[in-house]
Amino acid sequence: MKRPVEHLAHGLGHPEGPDVLPDGRIVFVETYTSRIAAWSPERGVHLYADCGGGPNACVLGSDGCVYITQNGGTVGPWKADVMSEPSIQKAWPDGRVEIICTEIGGRKLLAPNDLSFGPDGRLYFTDPGEYDPANRPDAGSLYALNPDGTGELLRELDGTYPNGIAVDADGSAVWVESYTLHVHRLRADGSVEELHTLPDGHIPDGLKVAADGSLWITTFTSGGVDIVAADGTPLDFLETGGVQCNCIFHDGFLYLTDFGEGAQVTSAAPMIGRLSRVPVDVKGMPLHRGAIG
Repeated sequence: MKRPVEHLAHGLGHPEGPDVLPDGRIVFVETYTSRIAAWSPERGVHLYADCGGGPNACVLGSDGCVYITQNGGTVGPWKADVMSEPSIQKAWPDGRVEIICTEIGGRKLLAPNDLSFGPDGRLYFTDPGEYDPANRPDAGSLYALNPDGTGELLRELDGTYPNGIAVDADGSAVWVESYTLHVHRLRADGSVEELHTLPDGHIPDGLKVAADGSLWITTFTSGGVDIVAADGTPLDFLETGGVQCNCIFHDGFLYLTDFGEGAQVTSAAPMIGRLSRVPVDVKGMPLHRGAIG
């Protein structure tokens, strides 16, 4: 599948994890600038909140705040000017930012990556640790943070690099693993099923669920989005170009954050990321919202 790609913003610093604010603006993280940014046709890209460190993704809460996965300030050789703690952060619309979680059950967070609220009001997130496909130094984890601030380790995932996560309409958590190319689903009864294995060269980063239950998986080495049915059957591939990271459905479009064109993306932290959108024929599943007190 090929659709026209409209680039809305250029020169972004490692943009990831988009969502939609109540006023229709697209909000996303910029890891290399240690900030949360927003975009609208009228204002272009502008500051939402400075959060320090290295934000990896963000999601809107039911309280109007934006919740952030914070890796602490390291991506490969890149280090933030103002380091933070690996944590979950909360940013208010007035720009205030607070750390709300640095450990769960006595386990220190390593480098939280992606997050999604469930219908139970809990905030589900992945914590893969350092990205190192050769040595796989860290055991990844899947956590849930309760509305009262307590939390639970749901799964320890060995050296698989659990990355993007979404929660289905029925409350099942679906995540992708960058090292293994696997897509997994954790059901409410605690059982786990391997839904799909992506083709070689399609290393997954993020995903969203469409209204029909299909999974739209951004794969940063393939230049596009793999589309997989709810039962794991491969359906299509959306060609977009670029090093794709994350996506969000909104008003007939799939909005995408990417690192730039592949040949230009290096470990030198280039400010060449983009926010783009592609017209699509499906709607996104209404996202669950919640709040951590």
